[in-house]
Amino acid sequence: MSLTFHWFLPTSGDSRGLVVGGHGTPMSGDRPASLHYLNQVAAAAETNGFEGVLTPTGSWCEDAWLTTAMLAGTTDTLKFLVALRPGLMSPTLAAQMAGTFQRHSDGRLLINVVTGGEPADQRAYGDFADKETRYARTGEFLHVVKSLWESQEPFSFTGEHYRVENALLSNRPNPVPPVFFGGSSAPAGPVAARYADTYLTWGEPVLAVSRKLEWIRGLAVDHGRKLDYGLRIHVISRDTSEEAWGVADKLLAGIDPADIARVQASLAGSESEGQRRMVELHGGSLDRLEIAPNLWAGVGLVRGGAGTALVGSHEEVAERLVEYSKVGINHFVLSGYPHLEEAYWFGEGVLPILERKGLWQHPNRRPYIPAVTPFAGASSS
Repeated sequence: MSLTFHWFLPTSGDSRGLVVGGHGTPMSGDRPASLHYLNQVAAAAETNGFEGVLTPTGSWCEDAWLTTAMLAGTTDTLKFLVALRPGLMSPTLAAQMAGTFQRHSDGRLLINVVTGGEPADQRAYGDFADKETRYARTGEFLHVVKSLWESQEPFSFTGEHYRVENALLSNRPNPVPPVFFGGSSAPAGPVAARYADTYLTWGEPVLAVSRKLEWIRGLAVDHGRKLDYGLRIHVISRDTSEEAWGVADKLLAGIDPADIARVQASLAGSESEGQRRMVELHGGSLDRLEIAPNLWAGVGLVRGGAGTALVGSHEEVAERLVEYSKVGINHFVLSGYPHLEEAYWFGEGVLPILERKGLWQHPNRRPYIPAVTPFAGASSS
């Protein structure tokens, strides 16, 4: 199995400490998410061999479409995993935007569909649909989008949530962008099985991840489909295990207990099953954060969404990634604090180990051309 690695674009800001908030809670880092800084993170990801960068969506971060469109012009091969929410835009417009992005970026768009699970944030955007409705709407949204990407004739559709009449894209995306989709609740499974190209899950112990993937695999078989699978998780990788855990301890020491209480209170109102599972891993307590070998739940004390990190030496982190790959994970969407420096720790420490194992290769490595001094050794006349 060849593994693919993606990095994260911190569009709410970055920090040497844990950035507090997200998923319905205000979030900002002491390194502002300026275009200049995001360009540095994107360049670091591209240099170190990450195929793409996940760009989040929500009121706590910058807009994903606009930000990545700006960054596409300053990168060469890096792809952009752009998060979008069905219900906040027309599926025809989304299909058209994807086509435009593909043409102007030379085919570097990936799409992450976020159904949503934070009621307060969704209502702020005017979306008052309940959970069951949101997943049903997502299915219709993806049906329309994918049909428009494939159709050479005008397409019409009438569903419970969308009605489209004689829609046709003048320029369909080429290539068609892969759809990444996550969801841990019962109504998420059928949508993933029918429409996702890559099913994403957050970082739980390997056995829990394996069981979730088996659930989706079984549903996908019913639709005659075979999916890829991805893991969204943080990393703290250093030359030695002691050094890595020292970084984790420092991050933990920098957390304000008031922030833990505030964020956990906010996340308690989440409708996301995945978020509930993240909270359950630590229970708001600092006493049981290493929930499996090298798997640390400390991030989730103050951050919504992905709340676990792989912590250890480069060799240990590589071993854990291999364990996840053996249950079917072939995409890893990673992040770390700060994102700029951590991209190099992981890229220079872990990826070479996986390359030696034959599990990864740099997607855009350029051949080394030694520098030549002009006219060196030439005789003067």
